Amino acid sequence: MSENSNMPEKSGCDISARRGTVGGQAIIEGVMMRGKKHTAIAVRRMDNKKIAVSRKGNTSISDKYKFLKWPLIRGVVNFIESMKMSFTTITEGTDMLGLDVAEEEQSKLDKWLEEHCGKWLMGVISVISLILGVLLAGALFIFLPTFLGDLIVDDLLNLRGAAEDIWRNVVEGILKVIIFIVYIWLTAFIPDMKRVYMYHGAEHKSIFCYEAGEELTVENVKKHSRFHPRCGTSFMFSMIILSIAVGIIFLWAVETVWLRSLLKIALLPLTVGIGYEFIRYAGRHDNKVIQLLSKPGLWMQNLTTREPSDDIIEVGITALKCALPDDFEGFYEECLEKLKDEEESTESENAPAAETACSDEQTCESVQESEVDSVDA
Repeated sequence: MSENSNMPEKSGCDISARRGTVGGQAIIEGVMMRGKKHTAIAVRRMDNKKIAVSRKGNTSISDKYKFLKWPLIRGVVNFIESMKMSFTTITEGTDMLGLDVAEEEQSKLDKWLEEHCGKWLMGVISVISLILGVLLAGALFIFLPTFLGDLIVDDLLNLRGAAEDIWRNVVEGILKVIIFIVYIWLTAFIPDMKRVYMYHGAEHKSIFCYEAGEELTVENVKKHSRFHPRCGTSFMFSMIILSIAVGIIFLWAVETVWLRSLLKIALLPLTVGIGYEFIRYAGRHDNKVIQLLSKPGLWMQNLTTREPSDDIIEVGITALKCALPDDFEGFYEECLEKLKDEEESTESENAPAAETACSDEQTCESVQESEVDSVDA
């Protein structure tokens, strides 16, 4: 790497203009960073512990249809595209880990499926997984709070009239928060998720360091907070809080559980649009009101982020710089070249060792044959 590869090429760049220009996602042993023009993934390979990278240009349907960039509408578009990108990022990141199963270890069924179905089968499995995930999310965060809220308000609190309508939405919102916190808390017990949360912290710290205009080094990144107001965790928490207000305004007279659940799904675009505008504004401003409104979402990041180690921070920095070729010109190409040189070096080192092992084996066999001959003689 060049000595100046940590510093933006455009030193005169306005620091405030960087806010809100980069987003990211933590994955297994890696980080995805998305700039205005490019999206990059960096992962720590499991086989040789080297950092592998990939990059592609950003495309959005809103570039073709400008009205999709209007306030509220752009939030829905961004949410759908983010969900799609999140899924493809996880798949691509897993492929980059270097966990290819050796051909001799594959079962006959695995080989047959790979040969005859290939990408088609993986596509079907991916769609099924996505559908199941959406259904699970709907059951946990829409139907279950609605069902339990109806029991609490009607049977336990025994409220009637306007108070019933208001408290129904408040109770449902509280239940959503509780379910969300418990769900996130339980995931922290999964060993792999603990690592993902460390990469999540590295993502936030790296972005903070870049937005502050500092040199992207491990030491500089470590100084920054792992709690970012533009985080997806804050967005989800904001959505839950906003759903209370949306429910009071639009669902005040609806009591049937299944109908309330369906109407909540129908109102999701509005909730998502408002939540996106708030997170977007919060990421670009830092006044007292925004700090107060952002605190609940930032508190939640105590569960979804962990302090990263130096090697994890290095992955976050690599992903960020690869996603910003205008600021770090040539860095991505240097990463690819370095990884290629290291792989070639490893292959060249292993080749003589294999030949020596083969030679030693042949010598050993020759000695054994000689011993056999001498005994026979």
